[in-house]
Amino acid sequence: MKVLLVNGSPHEEGCTYTALLEIVGALEKNGIETEIFHIGVKPISGCMDCGQCIKDCLCVVNDCVNEFIAKSKKADGFIFGSPVHYAAASGGLTAFMDRAFFSSRGGAFRGKPAAAIVSCRRGGATAAFDQLNKYFSISQMPIVTSQYWNMVHGFVPDEVRKDLEGLQIMRTLGNNMAWLLKCIQAGKAAGIDMPEPEKRITTSFIR
Repeated sequence: MKVLLVNGSPHEEGCTYTALLEIVGALEKNGIETEIFHIGVKPISGCMDCGQCIKDCLCVVNDCVNEFIAKSKKADGFIFGSPVHYAAASGGLTAFMDRAFFSSRGGAFRGKPAAAIVSCRRGGATAAFDQLNKYFSISQMPIVTSQYWNMVHGFVPDEVRKDLEGLQIMRTLGNNMAWLLKCIQAGKAAGIDMPEPEKRITTSFIR
């Protein structure tokens, strides 16, 4: 089993990465393979709603989003991490997730556990955390929780390492993710399948 962790910070080894590393340690202690995927600092286009991804499940803009989509097919769970920018997820990660999740409307993420984590200097963490969780709930992904909201505080990595409660939250999240993945694996082995999806109904509120 493998968890793909997305670092949505422009800093490859900054505060968000430090929090993700704590989760990686807990997952690997539980025998779960991990990979941290850094979205980088190159500009990431927002979704243009061109509809091309409906045909081939890839975005028409061939960048790190398509690289992630390819990797996501072999992943069993996901964790998305972001710094807090103006009480929201980073602009790069927001554009990244808009396109990645829009491209997966065929159900590529369905049934796969996911979690969000955020890092901030001081405030805005719960708003950013709430924003990221909405991607999972609309995609039929079980949301993995911890003992508190998944956040760490610090302006630089060394300060994050002093946030002992925040680091414990990350470890608990990793342990809970590993437990849920093993439960899903056991369920599949016992012949318990995902519910058969109904044909989707979409209703416009203005007629």
